[in-house]
Amino acid sequence: MIPPTAEGTGRPRPLTRACAAAAQTVSLVLAEDAPLPDSDRDVNDLVQLLRGHVAQLGALAAPGSPALLHAQQLCSICIPEDYVPSRVYLVRLAEATHDLVAHVERDSPEPISAEGGRRWRRPTVNVLRGAVFVLALACLIFAASVPRT
Repeated sequence: MIPPTAEGTGRPRPLTRACAAAAQTVSLVLAEDAPLPDSDRDVNDLVQLLRGHVAQLGALAAPGSPALLHAQQLCSICIPEDYVPSRVYLVRLAEATHDLVAHVERDSPEPISAEGGRRWRRPTVNVLRGAVFVLALACLIFAASVPRT
């Protein structure tokens, strides 16, 4: 499948890039052949990456969605100190991030523009005709109101 691109640029949309980056980090944790991190530093690095992805995807998700709230709740928890609880926390955060990626990809209504805002819908032909008519009528009224000399 060819990823959607930003119109005219040939580059992937920011939504696609954010989701792809998050999915790649999630696969480092949840993939079948992915080993558990050996050191606490590796766990901390992966948790920080996942928290960053949740922050990026949170801007793209609908406010108040259950997947976003769950991921944000997990992000607010401190990383446990012990070996097993820290790895369990990492896996839970990766699963919540995976759910958030799926939610953002599924429920994204429109492509996001490069400036970060929503794109304007393209006006229909009738809207353009109406705008031209109003402009012509305004010019006619203005021309009729100017005194003749």
